[in-house]
Amino acid sequence: MAKADAPVWAQYAHERLASTGFRRGGARSAVIELLDGQECARSAIEIEDALKAGGRRVGRATVYRVLDELDSLGLVTRIDIGDGLARYEAMYPGGAQHHHHLVCDDCGKLMPFTDDELERAIRRVARREAFAINDHDVTLHGFCPDCAPSS
Repeated sequence: MAKADAPVWAQYAHERLASTGFRRGGARSAVIELLDGQECARSAIEIEDALKAGGRRVGRATVYRVLDELDSLGLVTRIDIGDGLARYEAMYPGGAQHHHHLVCDDCGKLMPFTDDELERAIRRVARREAFAINDHDVTLHGFCPDCAPSS
C-alpha cells in the first residue's frame, strides 16, 4: 500500500466537501488530516484521542459529526470488526488503497492487509454467481504474533 501512489485524500475530501457546500473548519480539517495520515481504520474515540495527543482539542460530538458528513459523501468507509465499535478510514477514489483487516481477538490490534489472489477469488465468485459487487471487506479474526498461543 504505497501511499505516495495514491491521490492525496485530504485534498480530495476538502474539494468534495466544498463542492457540496461545506465550509472548511478547523475541527473538520483536523479530522481529515488525521484520517489521511492513518494506515488503517480508527474509532471516533481513537480519533479524538489522537487529536488531543497532537495538541488539538476537538470534542467527541464534533468528531462524530465530521465522520457522519464524510460518510454521507462516500469519503470514508465504516468498518465493523465485530466488537460493537465502528471504525472509519479514508475511502480513496477508484478504490486506491483498498485493503482488508486482520483483528487480534486478544489485544484488539487491527492490521491492514492486501492480497491479489483474494481479490481475484472475489471477482471469480462474482462472475460465477452473476453478482455485481459494489464493495467488499474481509475481516479475519485470530491472534497477532504477540498474542498467539505458543505451540
